[in-house]
Amino acid sequence: MITKYTHKDLVWVDLESPTQEEVREIMREYSINPLVADELLQPSVKPRVDFHQNFIYLIMHFPAFKHTHKKDKNQEVDFIIGQKFLITTRYDTIDPIHKFSKIFEVNSILERGDIGNHAGYLFFHMIKKLYKSVEHELAYIRDSLLVIEDRIFEGKEKAMVIEISKVSRELLNFKLTTDTHKEILESFDSVGRQFFGVEFIYHIKSISGEYYKIHDEIKMLIESLVELRETNNSLLTTKQNEIMKVLTIMAFVTFPLSVIASIFGMNTSTLPIVGRPYDFWIIMGIMVFATIMFFVLFKYKKWL
Repeated sequence: MITKYTHKDLVWVDLESPTQEEVREIMREYSINPLVADELLQPSVKPRVDFHQNFIYLIMHFPAFKHTHKKDKNQEVDFIIGQKFLITTRYDTIDPIHKFSKIFEVNSILERGDIGNHAGYLFFHMIKKLYKSVEHELAYIRDSLLVIEDRIFEGKEKAMVIEISKVSRELLNFKLTTDTHKEILESFDSVGRQFFGVEFIYHIKSISGEYYKIHDEIKMLIESLVELRETNNSLLTTKQNEIMKVLTIMAFVTFPLSVIASIFGMNTSTLPIVGRPYDFWIIMGIMVFATIMFFVLFKYKKWL
């Protein structure tokens, strides 16, 4: 599907899961290299930056798990940035791009002149929206960590093992996906200066600044997650040790009682106490006395 937006002499063409006919149409209209056009027909595994005579071609992936509309948690956006046109290709409904289209339409209707005089500014505003969406995803993860922290100290350590693992998987995906942006933005820094001029350097640096905000936030969340995992494991181990301690004490208490009961249950011709008046109560008294002595010993050793 092709959607076109215009603002003064700037054009933004948004392609969603384009067909071959749609790609050919765009290729002819904007003089797109056929090799680049072929790349638009299906998602790409690796990000890249290519510098052509009349445009810059970027492939970037953005992590999403709350606002994704498909099973794939990495949303790909291909950017073809010319002097007066921006072509975006995507294979999923990406919320920040949809929101950006609404802003772009409003600016076009009101004839605002704050967008910029070339398509590099369109890319700048759009990439900031995409990074802002990633920040919202990370805020959701941050809230999840706070919930996990509360539940850990509510005594739900065992259940939180799975929850921590889920958040860890999401953060790992965020890190692996966004780590590729560093090289892409460094390459764009180089070619963007040549293509748009030195006056665009500030905006290129601003894009890199948005990336490093995301990078630092992910790093901080990973560190918090590691601390939570260690705390949860410590509490879980302590609880298990307490259980083992109680079971061990019970075993030590009941073992001599079982020995006493076994001795007086032996089928022999003579047994002490057995057969005398109140023999049952005497044996029970011995067992109770032994139990009390064991508890006194455990208390003295501070095992209880």
